[in-house]
Amino acid sequence: MALTKQAKHDVVAEVAGLLASSRMTVVAAYPHTTVKAMQQLRRDARANGTKVRVVKNRLVIKAMAAQTALKDTDTSKLTGQLVYAFNSEDEVAPAQVVAAFARTNPTLEFVGAIQADGKFLSADEVKALAILPGKAELIAQVVATLSSPLDGILNGLSGNLHALLDGVAAKAA
Repeated sequence: MALTKQAKHDVVAEVAGLLASSRMTVVAAYPHTTVKAMQQLRRDARANGTKVRVVKNRLVIKAMAAQTALKDTDTSKLTGQLVYAFNSEDEVAPAQVVAAFARTNPTLEFVGAIQADGKFLSADEVKALAILPGKAELIAQVVATLSSPLDGILNGLSGNLHALLDGVAAKAA
């Protein structure tokens, strides 16, 4: 069913808002992907804080033209059946969600990604980003790295304290 002019304006406004708030928008082609599989992708993405939309490319290009940061972005790759994944909190999350889904559904392929500053990343760059750990994992790794020397010192002192207590108990007995 064709969209009315007002419905198209609403879609352009919604996509413009998603593009403005998104740190990175991942673009993937989904030919021959079943509706059931796309619903699963949406569920997986929702659990990760990522919004997945299937929108006409022409409307996405209009929404990009409405954004000053995205006005000069190369849109030549936005052709065919494309799905767009938006995330306003994490740059890597949309790429990870789509990559995880693409492992089980090989009909889904990366086309690229649109960064918040307007740069269009290639499919290979997006695949490389998908391999990176997420924001929460990186923070946990930094905290563990920073706290590991302190943990070592505490374990060493604890061991020496136990040996001292054992020595005092043996001397008292």
